[in-house]
Amino acid sequence: MRNCFFYVLSAGPIPDHIAFIMDGNRRYAKKHNVNESAGHRIGYRALISMLRYCYELGIKYVTVYAFSIDNFKRGPEEVESLMELLEEKMESLLKQDSIVNQYGVRVHFAGDLNLLNKPVHTAAQRLMESTSVNKKAVLSVCIAYTSTNEIVRAVQNAYEDRSEFGKGKCSLRLVDIERSLDLSVAPDPDIIIRTSGETRMSNFLLWQSARCLLYSPSALWPEIGFWHLVWAVLEFQKMHSYLEKKKKQV
Repeated sequence: MRNCFFYVLSAGPIPDHIAFIMDGNRRYAKKHNVNESAGHRIGYRALISMLRYCYELGIKYVTVYAFSIDNFKRGPEEVESLMELLEEKMESLLKQDSIVNQYGVRVHFAGDLNLLNKPVHTAAQRLMESTSVNKKAVLSVCIAYTSTNEIVRAVQNAYEDRSEFGKGKCSLRLVDIERSLDLSVAPDPDIIIRTSGETRMSNFLLWQSARCLLYSPSALWPEIGFWHLVWAVLEFQKMHSYLEKKKKQV
């Protein structure tokens, strides 16, 4: 049945890039009277399902907001639990039969990785190196990330790169900053999906989201499913002409 709906959807424009703000794991845990760690684990299963749907539909770029720099302000036990979960799931994606290897997905981590503890940082580096040969799609995981931090680091890196080729004052161009952004590995998103009915961007892809569709289903992240993706793509197809016109005005 899924393939039939994807076939119908493919009659219209298919987004190149969908980004997800995975909001609602803790509320889901509270709603179902389970601990927060269980909520995050169920949320990870929802992510794997959503990635599978995206790759089956032919979406080449997927970006997920996994852990904000602001999340470090949460309780030490929750932060430690999340770091352990991230390390565990990174290690599982290294396996030959993982979803990233099944679909030929390169994994890219965006964010200030120096803020991560050593085990998570090492696991992230290993996963990027292991999947660097995969060419069919790109999964960008924003971890220890905020958009403002990304922009500041991009400006600093662009300035340093330009300064290497000249003396005195350095004049930065827009293209210099854009190529230094963490998410330069992907085109700007066509759709950003934020669950829980929230319409806030929460410091996510602020540079890249000027001309994209924001879709906000009321479902909590662990509740997201196939039909939410279908409706998001249908909304994108309805708005496609308008969005393309806006892009050409830049």
